[in-house]
Amino acid sequence: MAANTERIKALERLIKKYQDSYYNGEAEISDAEFDLLWDELKSLDPQSPVLARVGADGLESGAGTGDGFPKTRHLIPMGSQEKAANPEDFRGWAEKISAREDFGGFLVQYKLDGASLELQYERGKLKKAVTRGDGTIGDEITPNARRMRGVAGVLAAADFSGGIRGEVVMTREVWRDKYRDKANCRNAANGLMRRKDGAGSGDLSFIAYDASALKGGGFPDEAGKIAWLEEQGFGVTDSRDFSGGDMTGMIEEIVAYREGVAKIRDTLPFDIDGLVVKDKTIDPADLRRARPERQIAFKFEPETAFSILRAVEWSESGATYTPIAVIDPVRLAGTTVQRANLNNPDMIRAMGLKTGSAVSVVKRGEIIPKIEGLAPEGALETGDLAEIELPGVCGSCNTPLKDEGTRLFCPNPGCPKRLHHRLEKWVSVLDIRELGDKLIRQLFDSGRVRNISDLYTLTAEELAALERMGEASAAKVIRHIRTPRELSLQVFIAGLDLEGVGELIMERAVSAGYNTLEKIGAATAEELAAVWGIGSITAKTIVEGTAGLEDEIRRILAAGAVTIAPPPREEEQPLRGQSFCFTGELRTMKRSEAEEKVKALGGSAKSSVVKDLSYLVTNDTGSGSAKNKKARDLGIPIITEDEFLALTGRFPAPP
Repeated sequence: MAANTERIKALERLIKKYQDSYYNGEAEISDAEFDLLWDELKSLDPQSPVLARVGADGLESGAGTGDGFPKTRHLIPMGSQEKAANPEDFRGWAEKISAREDFGGFLVQYKLDGASLELQYERGKLKKAVTRGDGTIGDEITPNARRMRGVAGVLAAADFSGGIRGEVVMTREVWRDKYRDKANCRNAANGLMRRKDGAGSGDLSFIAYDASALKGGGFPDEAGKIAWLEEQGFGVTDSRDFSGGDMTGMIEEIVAYREGVAKIRDTLPFDIDGLVVKDKTIDPADLRRARPERQIAFKFEPETAFSILRAVEWSESGATYTPIAVIDPVRLAGTTVQRANLNNPDMIRAMGLKTGSAVSVVKRGEIIPKIEGLAPEGALETGDLAEIELPGVCGSCNTPLKDEGTRLFCPNPGCPKRLHHRLEKWVSVLDIRELGDKLIRQLFDSGRVRNISDLYTLTAEELAALERMGEASAAKVIRHIRTPRELSLQVFIAGLDLEGVGELIMERAVSAGYNTLEKIGAATAEELAAVWGIGSITAKTIVEGTAGLEDEIRRILAAGAVTIAPPPREEEQPLRGQSFCFTGELRTMKRSEAEEKVKALGGSAKSSVVKDLSYLVTNDTGSGSAKNKKARDLGIPIITEDEFLALTGRFPAPP
């Protein structure tokens, strides 16, 4: 147990160190190596505050970085994609997306395995090139980008202002000829694009896959966007249109297409690690989400290697004990792997694992190492076989552990380790500044703060009496704790540290109508499990966890510093049941802001004119544009911006 604690602390120190070097100069290790550290920490302690805080540096655009690159904010967030690791996951997503009223068919693209880059243009001229960074702010590497193949300094579309997204890649041929000292093409590309002297940038290629204008749009759909990028001279990733026909057949065609591409991937000039499947309908609001809903990374089956299982360590995260395999070092997807996930006791039993077993190791998403099962007979000679022993009692409270098969955990709700972990999670989710890990530990060990609600009974006088805590610092901590916060229901419950229940899971529950504490409390596990993306185990955790913390939740809310935002009332949603499409330039707001306003008021925003559309909004109602013409043909009302604002209640209706 102590070894795990020390390993967690070491990983946290390393991640902070390498993140700092990434943002303030040359990265000391490759992205893949950093990912391994990150994923090992996540497997040992999924709720580590470092995982929540890394990347949230708050650097402003153009901020200096010493001898590094200046920081620049993205025009649109470069977040993570939803991932489907297998056909079953993909089918679930595809069926959900295709049920949308404005679904436009699927566009399927190769998912390039390189480094993301955003090119920012102003009136057709390249102004900045920005790496992905933390998804909101990245490094400006414009001089290096101008040297890359495929980066246009001037666009044919001289009026375009906005961002062009793409992947910086290195061809396999260039890697074989010049950079075989690097683990793979991706690592080589990632290192070269961030060299301060620009050396080697000419060996890299930029391949575009997305574009977004600051004003207007101009793209009929995602396929039209790719065609426009080609017209501007960009190399584009392979794309295939899957539209029309039977929906089930279309989904199965994509599954079969993935299998075919997987067979030829090694013959392609660039590395790819799957497909990106997009709803062809352009949705600017979705593009701005940290994790867009209308596209998904449909990954290839992971690479496999064989090794010997030497030991099993049990990481402790809150109440849960998770097995981690220690294996003989093996090369996998370009990196050396010595530790891998085993998930839970049932997996150990189902695979018949013993220490000394020859095992198959994969990287889920080609990043996270995982034991997949026993290696094929004869693949490796096994070692001395021995049964794997599960820990019997909690190392913190000495309570006998409960083995539910899919989870080994301490059932004691008052377990000190669980309580302390919940405090750290709450402080992390709410971003209560000045209340650091050491201070939390000090308050917890003293017995003064054991539950979240205890935080709100602290006084400045109490804190000032602590070692190395003066009156000014104590007052600042109390001020941050008591700062009024109105939280969404999903953030509030995520802060309660229920096993496996984060904001994303709760967003799905809220979207399905479980949008108040009362509705969550009245729901059964079976009802929640019926929500897409929430399994039966997670549903049970939500129901039992919130019920078990009912008194604690009441005390937290009674303290007054935290409130839960109520769901919108019907009278606050005057656009409920109505749909709007915007075309042309608006005077009072951007088109994206208008679409967000529609959604906030209960309506839906569409990017094209469809037969069930309620209104087309334009300031040129007499225009002969395609959207205006289609709206007239379908008998859809065409209204002005002022009329739209009147519907929202913002201004009186014009005479």
